[in-house]
Amino acid sequence: MEVGQMRRQWLDYTRSLFLEGFLDAQFMQLQQLQDDNNPDFVVEVVSLFFEDSERLLKDLTFALDQNAVDFKKVDAHVHQLKGSSSSIGAQRVKNACIPFRNFCEEQNTDACLRCLQQVKQEYCLVKNKLETLFRLEQQIVAAGGSIPMVELTQLSF
Repeated sequence: MEVGQMRRQWLDYTRSLFLEGFLDAQFMQLQQLQDDNNPDFVVEVVSLFFEDSERLLKDLTFALDQNAVDFKKVDAHVHQLKGSSSSIGAQRVKNACIPFRNFCEEQNTDACLRCLQQVKQEYCLVKNKLETLFRLEQQIVAAGGSIPMVELTQLSF
């Protein structure tokens, strides 16, 4: 596949991530911080998000599996996950954390468990989507191309 075609595929895929609500404008801002001096910035930041999120999801699973659930601890973990999701633009993960925090406040274990499953699902989806995006970027660079800098207006929903 030639570079121009790969770049178009990358742009279409990126557009779909925004249209489907996986990513928001914060992700675009993250991409704008990447430059020739730090070409792997986005991948590195997102990789840290993946590591942190997997630890938090494991901690949440453990905390909600206790006989006496510490809802303050659960809420602190959800708050941290919501913040880190927001910082990279993982919109659907962030949005799934909102009702989760409300149910922590209500100390509703069953609802928190349902929310945990929803957050895990959204996290897995966005992780797979971003890994695919990064693979497309690697293919473009390996073929001698460069990743296009995209503004939100270029995504034209």
